[in-house]
Amino acid sequence: MAHLSTDVRSALRFFAFYLGNGTLDVELLDGIDYRARLLEYGSDLEMIFAIYANVLEVDEHGETLNDGDAQYRVAQWIRQCCDPGYQAEPPFEAWETELHGP
Repeated sequence: MAHLSTDVRSALRFFAFYLGNGTLDVELLDGIDYRARLLEYGSDLEMIFAIYANVLEVDEHGETLNDGDAQYRVAQWIRQCCDPGYQAEPPFEAWETELHGP
């Protein structure tokens, strides 16, 4: 059975760290403490990880290619949830927010 590369595992670990301590894209989310909302509504956290995993690109060697872009798209989604006046640009496409699994 194949495993995620160490680069992908590292990207996931740092993503979870930034998300959990409130430092995910500090410029876009400046002044927005989104952490309580994530714990209140489990589906928000589910969507955050779905967007990150759907947007993240990995090359044939298992190296991540766009970790920053994946984190930024998540930050845009969080901002949309917390700031009704904000609209992500470009708008989210269906493949970015698709939930996979049983």
